[in-house]
Amino acid sequence: MVRSELEFGPTLFANRKVALLAVRLSLVIPAYNEAGRISKTLRDCLDYFARQDYPFEIIVVDDGSHDGTADLVRRDFPEVRLIAYTPNRGKGYAVKQGMLAAQGQYRLFYDADGSTHISEVDKLWGPLSQGADVVIGSRSSPGSQVELHQNPLREFMGRTFNRLTHILLGERFIDTQCGFKAFTEKSTTEIFPRQTLDRFCFDAELLYIARTQNLKITEIPVRWINSPNSRVTLLRDSAQMLKDLFKIRLNALRGKYK
Repeated sequence: MVRSELEFGPTLFANRKVALLAVRLSLVIPAYNEAGRISKTLRDCLDYFARQDYPFEIIVVDDGSHDGTADLVRRDFPEVRLIAYTPNRGKGYAVKQGMLAAQGQYRLFYDADGSTHISEVDKLWGPLSQGADVVIGSRSSPGSQVELHQNPLREFMGRTFNRLTHILLGERFIDTQCGFKAFTEKSTTEIFPRQTLDRFCFDAELLYIARTQNLKITEIPVRWINSPNSRVTLLRDSAQMLKDLFKIRLNALRGKYK
């Protein structure tokens, strides 16, 4: 049984004078046992947003951590909204909780390791202003900058997974798994209530659902630095992700995404 603890600290705004205005951007950070590296990520994010001229919020979703991640955020970053629950449910579940709890006109989920630098947010506004409902970061598109690569086996597995999404789901995106994806408020309410997967294949499911809702998806190149402490295990999680691709296909045949 899931035991939930929701803690909503005060929303932080770059400009305190506009605190009563609607939030323009919500940054949702799923976290599982991230006490060792989330502080730097949050400081970088807060420093970046302090230089912007729009209202924002940062939400950390602690996915059943047992290393004190929630306590650290609660103690050191009182301006950040914290959603904490037990037991661990998976990254997809954490992202869903944060995105549906967010209040922003635009909502971006962002990896706790900060592999995509927070300044890449600047690249979102062009596509969003041109009518994109979903904007996804890509580590493999022309113009992307990968400053530190994954090991060759992980990169091979990533390419293989993308090929399988093309075959099984008809996806045509270069990189479905980058943890840097932005949604409008409207697309959030159309996509995330339909999400069924809790683990790492949820990205592919979100994009599939977006296509079934005829939403406009734009893929953009981003600057990315690999974190060596990936939460994805090659054998166990890869097998589960393959299984989940078939589950997405079966869900579609059963009409679950309509």
